[in-house]
Amino acid sequence: MVQQLPAIIYPDSDGQPMADNTKQFRWIVVIKENIELLFATNPDVFVAGDLLWYPVEGKNQLRQAPDVMVVFGRSKGDRGSYKQWEEGNIPPQVVFEILSPGNRLKAMAQKFQFYKRYGVEEYYVYDPDGMELIGWWGSGEELEAIEEMNGWVSPHLGVRFQLTSDTMEIFSPSGERFLTYVELAQRAEQERQRAEQERQRAEQECQRAEQERQRADEALTQLEQEKQRYQALEALLRERGIDPEQL
Repeated sequence: MVQQLPAIIYPDSDGQPMADNTKQFRWIVVIKENIELLFATNPDVFVAGDLLWYPVEGKNQLRQAPDVMVVFGRSKGDRGSYKQWEEGNIPPQVVFEILSPGNRLKAMAQKFQFYKRYGVEEYYVYDPDGMELIGWWGSGEELEAIEEMNGWVSPHLGVRFQLTSDTMEIFSPSGERFLTYVELAQRAEQERQRAEQERQRAEQECQRAEQERQRADEALTQLEQEKQRYQALEALLRERGIDPEQL
């Protein structure tokens, strides 16, 4: 009798918090949501935050949960984890990690080796407390350090990184700065208000045009009435033997 081996379980959680503090969480959300917005119309770009990635089938201890990962060539949609063998064996091409005071150098070195080994082509690490951004890019099992991150443009994402004296800014290919959820909501509200103002102006212009049309109709009506009165007067004069042309 052949004994069946128990099915391998791939947990959807590693028991670790998504972020250690509000600053780290805010950056994770900003990067993830803005990249998702950037590729909103492309159905074959999958973006996730704090999602467990299993690169090898049968090895459920071999995993990482990048703060943000981007996979080109995979469809959007909900997932409990990213099992690479079920995803056309396509690894995330772009990965972000946001440091917190709880991060340890050894753990970050292990993540780097993991990402390098399993096919990440762009890897960015940002320390919001130290205002330091470092990155690597390459292909295969090679990731080379990017010498100058200030002004660097991501080959896959097309976004540009800009470092200021107190923060990091990321700009989309169109030049728009990555915004927080609150800033996005405020911009949407401003756009709604502008659209409403434009609608009201258009409505006012329509009303003015309608008023002008009505005035033109009234003038035309008055002119027609004057013409009819003149014709009636002409007819009356001719009935009485008077030629209006001789008057």
